[in-house]
Amino acid sequence: MSFLTVLPLAVVVAAGTKLVVAVFLASSDRPRAASLGFLAGAGLVVAAGVTVSWLLTRWLGGLAADASAVAGRADRGRVIDVVVLVLLVSLAVVVWLRRNRAGSGRWLGSIGHANPRSALRMGALLVVVAPTDDLTLAAVGASVARRDLPWWHLLPFVLVTVFLLALPLLALLVLGDRATRVLMDMRRWAEGHAWVVNEVVIAFFGLLTVLDLVRSG
Repeated sequence: MSFLTVLPLAVVVAAGTKLVVAVFLASSDRPRAASLGFLAGAGLVVAAGVTVSWLLTRWLGGLAADASAVAGRADRGRVIDVVVLVLLVSLAVVVWLRRNRAGSGRWLGSIGHANPRSALRMGALLVVVAPTDDLTLAAVGASVARRDLPWWHLLPFVLVTVFLLALPLLALLVLGDRATRVLMDMRRWAEGHAWVVNEVVIAFFGLLTVLDLVRSG
């Protein structure tokens, strides 16, 4: 399983409340500046999260492999796979429990007047405080580290996540005044169906992790 298999998990990070916020920002007083600030904040935290998980996994894996270079590496891989699987199961449960919460907060009404700085803070905080994002970033970083892949293999995941969050802004730039209907469709989808896609993606990645465990057993 290559690092490309973690890319679908970018949907889990981008979908839901953050995509709803991105839609609101694309319709705000300063859509371009506010949206770019939001993307910068979210992108920085996502990059930091997967990096911390990658570093921690490599460090713990190095400690586990000190005793035996061959057996230790095999044992380390199985342990990491188990940890990733636990994270994915926890993530699936959290997504299910929070499936009706996207876009429900009254604070969304104030987004229309956000400036770039407040939008940057918003993008960062929405990733930090979301249990689904924390679990996803931990699983992605651990999965990439488990395969002894270098740090830059995390960048495609970060870029895909930012790209998905940038879709409302791209719709505005491409369609101009005609983007209103597209943005409303994005918002309705994120509020009503994002959790279903998230569960499918999590199940797919969980299956790949189980197959890795079987092969290494």
